[in-house]
Amino acid sequence: MPELVVTALLAPSRLTLKLLRAFMWSLVFSAALVAAAVYGCIALTHVLCRPRRGCCGLPRRTPPACLSDPALGEHCFLTLKSSGLRLHYVSTGCGNGPLMLFLHGFPQNWFSWRYQLQEFQSRFHVVAVDMRGYGSSDAPRDVDSYTIDLLMADIQDVILGLGYSKCILVAHDWGALLAWNFSIYYPSLVERMVVVSAAPMSVYQEYSMRHIGQFFRSNYVFLFQLPWLPEKLLSMSDFQILKTTLTHHKRGIPHLSPSELEAFLYDFSQPSGLIGPLNYYRNIFRNFPLEPQELATPTLLLWGEKDTYLEQGLVGAISSRFVPGRLEAHILPGVGHWIPQSHPEEMHQYMWAFLQDLLH
Repeated sequence: MPELVVTALLAPSRLTLKLLRAFMWSLVFSAALVAAAVYGCIALTHVLCRPRRGCCGLPRRTPPACLSDPALGEHCFLTLKSSGLRLHYVSTGCGNGPLMLFLHGFPQNWFSWRYQLQEFQSRFHVVAVDMRGYGSSDAPRDVDSYTIDLLMADIQDVILGLGYSKCILVAHDWGALLAWNFSIYYPSLVERMVVVSAAPMSVYQEYSMRHIGQFFRSNYVFLFQLPWLPEKLLSMSDFQILKTTLTHHKRGIPHLSPSELEAFLYDFSQPSGLIGPLNYYRNIFRNFPLEPQELATPTLLLWGEKDTYLEQGLVGAISSRFVPGRLEAHILPGVGHWIPQSHPEEMHQYMWAFLQDLLH
């Protein structure tokens, strides 16, 4: 068929897609402006209530001692083959055992897996990374350095760079968004997957279109589309919005000690410490609209019944995309978003049972 005819036939579809994307971006930035107004009021209230803290975050000069606790493992660096970036990770356990790789979410770092590092080191080589832009890992400033494709390449480089051909991938929040994608595009590198509190992007997209309540739960995502302002708002009154996120008596991590809180805030308080993490969100709408994808990697999905940020209905939406028999899903009653830290014992029980056949 002549190229001119093909181009003419595809023109309506291309125009429709461009219009759809333009409409989507207009909605996103409208929502971003509303979110900015709301979070601006919240940040200003924190400043007025705590005037001694001022409008800027206070840089921490020394990291809290818990970040260097030798019981959690050895601190190492790996230079990635694809990008040349250097990632920081903490490693412990059986060096010749199966690789169990942990991917954290926002606003956290490798330390969010402290309980799992200690629990599974007896049978696995456990590795928790500071993802690109976080902690001691390299942190490019430009938004284009945080596309999904580049972040998935980082995971591939970590697995292969550690000398493995596959891993058990354990992920939470943003790390889990990447893990879902990684299991689709790099299935040979993932033997099993444990996902906590996150849905595949295509599932999230479709579900949110039908359930407006999920958009309100994810309002911060729209704020983070804006340049520089989110970094400013999150740092005001010495990072009070982040402190509230992590320590709120209903929505936060129960019994988080001041030292453990500082383990997360330390890196964000460094110059430009929030730019990399927020650039993840600034790429989240880049590939809209997403096509539905079949999920086939054997997966354990753990979900909190009281998750503030994600509706419980997403679990059913995820199940509908799976090859039968490949998904084991559990909704934990009365539990929130931060399962690896709030309910590690329950998480460990489910994980040991899920991985039992790999241990013989």
